[in-house]
Amino acid sequence: MARNDENRGFICINCGAAVKPLNNGSYRNHCPVCLYSVHVDVRPGDRANHCAGVMVPMALVHSGNKGWQIVHRCRRCGGHGTNKVASETQQPDDVARVAALSGRRA
Repeated sequence: MARNDENRGFICINCGAAVKPLNNGSYRNHCPVCLYSVHVDVRPGDRANHCAGVMVPMALVHSGNKGWQIVHRCRRCGGHGTNKVASETQQPDDVARVAALSGRRA
């Protein structure tokens, strides 16, 4: 599968926002409006997980090499994952929603 095929826009399963793909070499893995995601990746961008459960934003963590990341928990299987906060993009994450996650524990 070509990278362009994997890095597509989508309609958010939670809030219905139209989400554009990233154009900075990364994959868009969550909605910039409500921060929800869908459980589709085993590794970032591979779209190899068939769970397809709704991933709820639970907390915010900082990684020395990746920066700020949103911790998500899957409503269907209970799996956890992290997605880098999108700030330097044409459609950045909602700053107020990201800040609201900062006081939560993963």
